[in-house]
Amino acid sequence: MALVSLKDTYPDYRSTFSDNSLSHIDEYSVYADGDDKVGSVDDGLFDDTTGQFRYLVVDTGSWIFGKKVLLPIGRAQFDNAQQRVNVNGLTKSQVEDLPKYSGSKTVDYDHEENVRGVYREAAVGQSAPVEGAAYTRDTYSYDRDADLYDMPETSDRNQPIRLYEERLIADKNRAKTGDVTIGKRVETETANVSIPVEKERVVIERSTPTGASTATMGQTPEHAFEDGEVARMEVYEETANVRKEAFVREEVNVRKEVEQETVNKQATVRREELDVDSADGTTVVNR
Repeated sequence: MALVSLKDTYPDYRSTFSDNSLSHIDEYSVYADGDDKVGSVDDGLFDDTTGQFRYLVVDTGSWIFGKKVLLPIGRAQFDNAQQRVNVNGLTKSQVEDLPKYSGSKTVDYDHEENVRGVYREAAVGQSAPVEGAAYTRDTYSYDRDADLYDMPETSDRNQPIRLYEERLIADKNRAKTGDVTIGKRVETETANVSIPVEKERVVIERSTPTGASTATMGQTPEHAFEDGEVARMEVYEETANVRKEAFVREEVNVRKEVEQETVNKQATVRREELDVDSADGTTVVNR
């Protein structure tokens, strides 16, 4: 059996103890008799075997020499509205007499006895027991000091018992699953085109006149028997002229479509049920 730190054991203690004042334990100030502020709550200690809460760790800061001391949980009266812990019957001077707390590993039986001695003296009509008179190191039980270690009752005695159950909370994560790259490439091929072309050629036809043609009146025609050009004719031909021209062959639209599907997931959830047991079997319980 050992005492362990609340904050060290439950780093996420604010969520773990969200239903009670322990979730904001380090926001409470501690006041002794006479409304004297003696420090603020820094941490808590509980029994690692039974889970019972035993002490609040009080940082006295600049109020009392800057040391940390232990406050038995049974003496802490929580005022949640003002975030105060009142310690009735304890004076500022008695807080000064409390042994210095240096970590849960340093809290042994002797340290706790010194702490209990101060609080027993603070209680009216009680004094610190002598070692060996009523119990020993091996026989001591926290039940002997119930007023020091019993958790204080809240002012609301009709506070309900909370029964919890777990529920599945559905959520979605969006993750990238791939890339689609769309590009163009140029392919070449040999194309054939037929173009009819025309070529002119000169045709010379010779013929013999059907009737005799003689010079008129015995005269010789002009330009007869002259050398040189007697006619000119222009000759043309067509040649094929092939050029390339780009035009829109096809249009492509790129878009995304979302398809929906239902995914079923299973998990085991827990639920608390209330068990009511009448020990003697005769007590009437109105459910």
